Amino acid sequence: MAKTINGIDEDLMEPGRPLEERRYPGFNPRRVSADGLTIDYDVAVKLRDGVTIYADIYRPAGVEGPLPAIVLWSAYGKHYRWPEPARLQFTDNAKVSDYAPIEAQDPLTWCPAGYAIVVPDPRGINHSEGDATAWSPQEGEDIHDTIEWIAAQPWSNGKVGMGGASYFGIVQWFAGATRPPHLAALMPYDGMSDLYREVVAHGGIPNPGFVNFWNAQTRASLNRAENWVTAMQRHPFLDEYWQSKAPEVEKINVPTYVISCWSDHAIHTRGSLAAFMRLGTGQKWLEVHGRNKWAQMYTAESTRRQIAFCDRFLKGIENEVDGWPKVRIEVRERMDVGEERAEKEWPLARTQYTPYYLDASKGSLDRTPVAASSSVAYDATSAEPQAVFSHTFTQDTELTGYFKLKLWVEADGADDMDLFTAVQKFDKAGQLVNFYYITRFRFGHAAHGWLRVSHRELDEARSTPYQPVHPHQREQRLTPGQIVPVEIEVWPSSTLFRAGEQMRVVVMGRDPFPPTDAPGTGITVHPVTRNAGRHIVHTGGRHDSHLLVPLIPR
Repeated sequence: MAKTINGIDEDLMEPGRPLEERRYPGFNPRRVSADGLTIDYDVAVKLRDGVTIYADIYRPAGVEGPLPAIVLWSAYGKHYRWPEPARLQFTDNAKVSDYAPIEAQDPLTWCPAGYAIVVPDPRGINHSEGDATAWSPQEGEDIHDTIEWIAAQPWSNGKVGMGGASYFGIVQWFAGATRPPHLAALMPYDGMSDLYREVVAHGGIPNPGFVNFWNAQTRASLNRAENWVTAMQRHPFLDEYWQSKAPEVEKINVPTYVISCWSDHAIHTRGSLAAFMRLGTGQKWLEVHGRNKWAQMYTAESTRRQIAFCDRFLKGIENEVDGWPKVRIEVRERMDVGEERAEKEWPLARTQYTPYYLDASKGSLDRTPVAASSSVAYDATSAEPQAVFSHTFTQDTELTGYFKLKLWVEADGADDMDLFTAVQKFDKAGQLVNFYYITRFRFGHAAHGWLRVSHRELDEARSTPYQPVHPHQREQRLTPGQIVPVEIEVWPSSTLFRAGEQMRVVVMGRDPFPPTDAPGTGITVHPVTRNAGRHIVHTGGRHDSHLLVPLIPR
């Protein structure tokens, strides 16, 4: 076994990227007063092992303290801002200043509200000392030490929170699990919690597009940095390495406001909801919308709620948060159209998990089990869906929660199958209704799922009737003519189908999207599969292929 440093495989530590490639402006400790802010750049923070990292600290001008602080922590670099024209495209031209780190709270908004904003360069990033790792025990300890350093500063009121989306959100699980004495609240926005299942290998199908993209964004270092591309190549299964990057959220004991979106399938949605359910604290709230997450994060209403939450637990101000519903969800009808609703729990206790049986002879989905056996075959490399099953609702029907697609499948001409599935919505005129996907793309469907059939083995202890869990510890290849049952996890979502609208399930050998060369689409697809020959889906009789849907009673 390779030598490890605090849970990190030594063999994965490689020279970091040149700092100039990430537009690092250089090390320059100084104080600046501008735009109503006092900004201290490159402030030294010493960690428990003697390593020094550097942080930028934003405070309201003329206020010496005491102030609560919000930590914004990511490996992108504390200097990194929304690049133009990406800000216009990604955030729908949200009002965000040049002081805001990409995907995080804006100091120009938060400092006047009575907060200090602390944005560090983590260990090994830019000018900070040490070797860079991500989502590791080391990173959790470093955030712990930074929080305690903040609490000891003369301008601090002794209460520290965290904020931000994506990387900024994910690290909050690791920090909270270390229980820093002065951590008062967490506010993770789209923070995945199972790196292997949620990014590295969807259903066991490798996702190198995102890993390559992310690896290039996070390794600016004067020293060494963990190489995620190498890790993906050397650790194809969910082994100890990837398990070490699954945070122990059960240990978190501070108030936590989890914000997520249905529109981040393939990255964040699954992990945000899973972490919420596992959180150790009883003071937890969940909000899930269906919009562009970055645009939503900076809206006036979302910002108001975020500040109210921090006021409650970092300033001790009794306010609306005491009366918040535990869960808020948006039930989507189409892109940017939906209704927010208060709920008591997640998943919804009144959910009726209902099977819709696939019939290959008719291409239908129906509540009644199918007696006659039939099958449909398709070219495993086709760009067009050929295995399609449809159901038209006769009354308004809400599907909110977890789906499971059970299929009986056979490979003709290969010993493995990569299955890509989607639950789609079609309106009364027969037009496909698209939703956001990976936050900003406009070609997503109601819900998505993936499975490499050789990874079909189930973790019986962790699986539920509506959410299969695959251990991804080994492969079980197929033999010619072998028909096997598979259970595909379809990520959670919330969609309202009106009477006369149609639900479709597609099964194919690639991502069910139209060809596009839009910038960034490479991070959302799976370019390398094991597909060859034909895939055959068997239905009816003893082949009880069905879609289990989360039906919410009217």
